[in-house]
Amino acid sequence: MIFAVAFLFGAVIGSFLNVCIHRIPSGESIVFPPSRCPKCGTHIRPIDNVPIVSYLLLRGRCRSCATSISPRYPLVEALTGIAAIAAVWRFDVSAEAAVAFVFLAALIVVTFIDLDHQIIPDVISVPGIVIGLLVSLVLDRPGLQSAVIGAILGYGVLYAVATAYYWLRKEEGMGGGDLKLLAMIGAFLGWKAVPVTLLLGSLSGSLVGLSLMLLHRRGSQVPIPFGPFLATGAVCALFFGDALIAWYLSLAAGV
Repeated sequence: MIFAVAFLFGAVIGSFLNVCIHRIPSGESIVFPPSRCPKCGTHIRPIDNVPIVSYLLLRGRCRSCATSISPRYPLVEALTGIAAIAAVWRFDVSAEAAVAFVFLAALIVVTFIDLDHQIIPDVISVPGIVIGLLVSLVLDRPGLQSAVIGAILGYGVLYAVATAYYWLRKEEGMGGGDLKLLAMIGAFLGWKAVPVTLLLGSLSGSLVGLSLMLLHRRGSQVPIPFGPFLATGAVCALFFGDALIAWYLSLAAGV
């Protein structure tokens, strides 16, 4: 029952996240006007705005103009519902679960905006850094010291990588949004999560990048947003970070 309630709550929040994903890149208000069809501009009635269910009942089309609606909308709603379940599963019904859900919701917004526009808006990452640091004052994990070091380390490591890449290639290889995103991840999860996030994000990004390069046969010129891979690494760090670090240390000790 708790998981069912968590999923329903998450799906409702996911509907709002869809608004953020659609409007933030263009600088529109995420509050006004109410949700509307991007094609005909008709305001979506409450009965047609029930997460996931309305999309299925309308067969993925606007009731007014019958324009096809992207399946990304129910996908984001379902993904946010799953994120709520995962937060409760990992932290039970607690303040930590609420913070984890907020963090996951931010990662979902960042991921889809970066996939669509290859930008990570400061309006998500910069307040996220502040929120992560403020939360560390209240919760035991990761603690203020670890959060501060995590934010600095997250930004600093990618800044060094981006600077080195520019010196070697004489071109930008990483946007400032990625730096601020990893700083936000460090602020929420602490400094130990930064190397885990970066390692897993780089590994998954490299695998996808190599696959796309082979598929498109365009060498290294295939543009790949790094935000979704950092988000993937951060999710792994949130739920399995301690276990991954312990596993790595055990391997290192064995060597």
